[in-house]
Amino acid sequence: MPKSAEKAVILMEYRVVGSRLKKDFAQNIFIVVLAATAFGTLGVGCGTEAPKSASEPAAQAKPAAPAIPEDIQDAAQHLLGSDAQVLLFGDLAKNGKRQFLAANVVPKTPKNDVPGTVVTRAVVAQDDDGKWTELLRCDEHLKNQKGYLGLTPLDSINGWRLQYEQDPEKGLQLYFTPLKVNGDTHVLPVGVRWNPATKHYQSLDASYEHFLKESTSLQNVRSTLR
Repeated sequence: MPKSAEKAVILMEYRVVGSRLKKDFAQNIFIVVLAATAFGTLGVGCGTEAPKSASEPAAQAKPAAPAIPEDIQDAAQHLLGSDAQVLLFGDLAKNGKRQFLAANVVPKTPKNDVPGTVVTRAVVAQDDDGKWTELLRCDEHLKNQKGYLGLTPLDSINGWRLQYEQDPEKGLQLYFTPLKVNGDTHVLPVGVRWNPATKHYQSLDASYEHFLKESTSLQNVRSTLR
């Protein structure tokens, strides 16, 4: 075959191959674009969290504490005066009756390592058929309806650090720490809890597990276990 004819055949084959390559390249580009479009669509629909609309309401604020019933506020003021503060109310002793804890709170609590609210007086009262009965009083000493609680200090106390917690089974648990006894500020708290056996608030021993007897005299307040 003449060289000119061979060149013509090679040129024709080159054009045919080039045409096929261009066609394959164009098809590949189309497939890539189509796949990218599909992936983008899936990505929008399968995100871990959809963007929040600006019109969505903000997170709800923390609900306010329940209002103190009027009869409880009146009873607290009757027992402690007009500056009485109701700290807690409800079925505090887990005995099926309404009770409240109120106190005369010192406005500015002195700085101290001991936690709690400084009070001068505190009471726990119970609603007995519409009449509020005082069950526990904290003033110069700790007392219930039967007398002085075990472990109450012999000296008169002008202020206490009060801590309290509501146990789901045992009910209200109180801890009274005298601010000062004979110059000693490191006094262990006196634990007080409702005793379902005696139906009174009574103090607890150092382990906060066993109830102590009351006493009609301050000289015998460091009593034995009940």
